[in-house]
Amino acid sequence: MHQHLMWIQAVEFNFSSIISNKLGAFESNIVAGRVAKPHSRPYMASLQFNGAHSCGGILIREDFVLTAAHCKYSEEMMVVLGGHNITAKEKTQQRIEVARYHLHPKFTGQYEYDIMLLQLKKKAKLNKYVKTIGIPNKNGKTPANINCAVAGWGRTGENMPPSDVLRETTEKIQFSFECKNIWGIYFNSDHMMCTKFNKKKGGVCEGDSGGPLICNNKVEGITAYTKQCECSNPHYPHVFTKVNYFSSWIKKVMKPSMNVA
Repeated sequence: MHQHLMWIQAVEFNFSSIISNKLGAFESNIVAGRVAKPHSRPYMASLQFNGAHSCGGILIREDFVLTAAHCKYSEEMMVVLGGHNITAKEKTQQRIEVARYHLHPKFTGQYEYDIMLLQLKKKAKLNKYVKTIGIPNKNGKTPANINCAVAGWGRTGENMPPSDVLRETTEKIQFSFECKNIWGIYFNSDHMMCTKFNKKKGGVCEGDSGGPLICNNKVEGITAYTKQCECSNPHYPHVFTKVNYFSSWIKKVMKPSMNVA
């Protein structure tokens, strides 16, 4: 069962190869859900390769985007901020190259420590379309059974292309023991959290990796993985990297003394 885990990574529709490892390959997107009000989530970032959306990200400072470590390819990444329809040339969009990729030092290409900071080559211009969002304190806790928001430009269904426009929905936080019962050794409650898929509301799937899980206006989670080819199966929780566990590391990386070379 567990050998069929999958990253919730977004890829170009005709892309023939995606990230894989001994546990399996993974893509992701918002299945069902609804189209977000344009620019209602101004912290959202589209991470792109060769002009195609690959992963989501979250602007947490003018010069830093938070995302999943498994979103890093060998190719250079472009960060698109202020977008709603990312296939259109919207005047609100800011396209910024990445200066440095700060993968967590304990990330090995598997499922643990799946977090990365992108240091931008220049600061984003903050306005009504581009804003930052806060991260939780290290000791903060997210209780089970509350609904949190997810958003992304991933696929809208199995064998469907990624969405041109930002979509959103909510997912309910589950108890850690529920996640552990299903995912076993692949779930670490110290730095992971999970949600339950609701067929009526939808949820993350292929193409939404790196995007946010927003609870009480804070980024509590980063979209990570679910069951391969069955992201809409309610039996398998969707797993997110727990942001508060990494708050000290995030602050250390973002110290003002770190210059862009």
